[in-house]
Amino acid sequence: MSIRHGLLALLERGPRYGSQLRTEFESRTGSTWPLNVGQVYTTLARLERDGLVAPDGEDAAGHTLYAITDTGRTELREWYERPVDRANPPRDELSIKLAMAVGAPGVDIRAVIQSQRHATIRAMQDYTRLKATALAAVESGRSRERDDVAWLLVLEQLIFQTEAEARWLDHCEARLVRLSLPADRRAAAPEPPQAAAETTAPTTTDRPRTARTRRA
Repeated sequence: MSIRHGLLALLERGPRYGSQLRTEFESRTGSTWPLNVGQVYTTLARLERDGLVAPDGEDAAGHTLYAITDTGRTELREWYERPVDRANPPRDELSIKLAMAVGAPGVDIRAVIQSQRHATIRAMQDYTRLKATALAAVESGRSRERDDVAWLLVLEQLIFQTEAEARWLDHCEARLVRLSLPADRRAAAPEPPQAAAETTAPTTTDRPRTARTRRA
């Protein structure tokens, strides 16, 4: 639904045509979720079907323009006011991969976790570098465009997301280590620390420490 409402938000600023909407959507989100023109026009057709947008003539180059309707504005306002539903989260490939790797013959799940952790931390570092550039532009006064501020917010969400993923991977590895103890040792093992501490505690000596990346 984010594309649907994202296009409505852009159309609230005035009539647009398909490829223009794609360009502005990607500019606002830093091309984090790239769109293709076909996807944009398919969404526009559904919005028109639902009475949320309507054709609004053509520009000088012959592009068909679309404008938001009053019904579309009402839908957009309700979207802004409505919390994002977390009751039915989207499928997450990493969660599914680890779930399937548990007990899978010939799969070293800790190696899977290690590999993903390195990739996640690299992504976090890349996002942090991009954030530093965007933040310097905004705070120096060189850029006050709404698209730059929007991109900064998206970057910070990606940093928090990858940070949380790295902590969750630490937690998964710690959980697997504990559950793999023999029954007699498991009974005598100390209780794990509180969740916040458990997720950040290193479990190996050869992997990056996520604590360093949380300073971003």
